[in-house]
Amino acid sequence: MEIFHLDFLTIRWLDLLDITIVAFILYKIYDLLKGGIAINIFFGVLFIYILWFLCTKWLKLTLLGALLGQFMGVGVLALIIVFQPELRKFLVLLGTNSLTIRNIFKKQFTMKDDGSTQVNFTPIVKACKNMSASKTGALIVIAGNNDLTYYANSGDVIDAVVSKRLIESIFTKTSPMHDGALIIQNNRVKAARCILPITQEDDLPAHFGTRHRAAVGISEQCDGVAIVVSEETGEISIAHDGELIQKIAIGDLEKLLTKLLVDNK
Repeated sequence: MEIFHLDFLTIRWLDLLDITIVAFILYKIYDLLKGGIAINIFFGVLFIYILWFLCTKWLKLTLLGALLGQFMGVGVLALIIVFQPELRKFLVLLGTNSLTIRNIFKKQFTMKDDGSTQVNFTPIVKACKNMSASKTGALIVIAGNNDLTYYANSGDVIDAVVSKRLIESIFTKTSPMHDGALIIQNNRVKAARCILPITQEDDLPAHFGTRHRAAVGISEQCDGVAIVVSEETGEISIAHDGELIQKIAIGDLEKLLTKLLVDNK
């Protein structure tokens, strides 16, 4: 159905929908890439595409258009290589949203959640309180909807009940498992000494070490949260959705975990 018509221009409802979808995709791409060097590469590729379009469609510059066309021909492969981390993050985002919708549908139309897999935050908070007071460094990942088996297999599988003593014993400096991350999934301590991806973001404070960068890195790859206890200051931070929340009071920790992992489901 046409909504606007001139001798040289016809606009349909589908055209408006097409423009809206493309604008939304471009906005999400910008939001995904902003803050890093990748956004400069994106604008460079966009400029070359616009120049190629003008040369071939309007200006009829055959030689320059052919040269840019060769670049555009291999451009897709080059973009996959250059933007591999961003593409991975984008696909993880799509998969996470799809999984969340599927879980909601399952809960509404198949069965009710009996709470058996909901994480008990109390022993985690108590362990973080003690480790913060003693300045014991720790990195705890609490899974959301995403399965973290891949990262759990990089460490030592435990599969035990979540408890304050277990968490504290793992991160004791004399423990052989204190390095790396502890992963909690389905209300079980799944594995310890796990290796996590390191974020490539360059806007984190310079004094943050591997634990904080790994926490942000895993939060970019899944919908869970990562708790960090600083070994230098005892400060507690939480990484979620690629963002780091710093200086969390112990009294607010459980409320924040509930908000991010339970209320948002």
